[in-house]
Amino acid sequence: MLCAELKAFHMVARLGSITQAAKKLGLSQPTVTTQIRNLESRYAVELFHRGGRRLTLSEEGVRLLPMVRELLQQEADIEFFLRNSGQMQGTLRIGATSPYYVLGLVRRFRERFPQIEVSVEIGNSQQVLEALDEYRVDLAASSQPVEDARLTRLLLGRDPLVLAVHRSHPLAAAGQVQVAALRGHDLLMRERGSITRQITERLLAEAGIDAGPLLEIGSRESIREAVIRNIGISIIARHEVPDNPELRVVELEGAPVIDEYLYCLKDRRQARLPSAFMALAREACEEGR
Repeated sequence: MLCAELKAFHMVARLGSITQAAKKLGLSQPTVTTQIRNLESRYAVELFHRGGRRLTLSEEGVRLLPMVRELLQQEADIEFFLRNSGQMQGTLRIGATSPYYVLGLVRRFRERFPQIEVSVEIGNSQQVLEALDEYRVDLAASSQPVEDARLTRLLLGRDPLVLAVHRSHPLAAAGQVQVAALRGHDLLMRERGSITRQITERLLAEAGIDAGPLLEIGSRESIREAVIRNIGISIIARHEVPDNPELRVVELEGAPVIDEYLYCLKDRRQARLPSAFMALAREACEEGR
């Protein structure tokens, strides 16, 4: 019970919100509230100052937080050790922003190690890197360039950003356009935390374009379906545009290239399964050069 309450305390301390912590933990808001209150009442301590919608740590909470972090990391280390003990068996968990690069590697990994169970969790760059940091995945494939001494990374590939439009759209006949040509058109955006959205917003700002009201759609698959239905246009990585007769790809003048990286925590890179997958990924990169 104490472990569950400490996990709730850690997540609320990180996010400053009961609601957001409950979402991260997969629990109801009342459950997280009860866990925090139980912890405080049992030990007669105030861990948070409650003001407005955001909770801030008290002095006792500030002192407790690093101890809880260490405890949760030890728990993750124990779970990781047990899950990956023995002769190449266990489960490899991968977080990825896009299936494009990862699924080919997963296929090769499964061919070489058919006894290993592999799970792939898709999210945006922020989500998968958070999952890696919190030991919820063993590897993370992300387009977010991160400089962190705790991480090791491998460049999986590079892909230009392009404009995806419906075949009947006024820009569909153009082979290449400037970013300024997007002014006045309905632009589809990924959710905040997506590196593609960050780059798109920067391109629009540099071109002096006020995008106006945006249609935000929380997955690249839904973005593609919206373009196919001619709801709007979207800036997207070239390999993410499916082969569909309803779609047209228009090059963007001066568009940046987006990189995809494979990340691993340095303290986990020698473990059997992450090490084997990283080695296979390096092999695939060398073959592709």
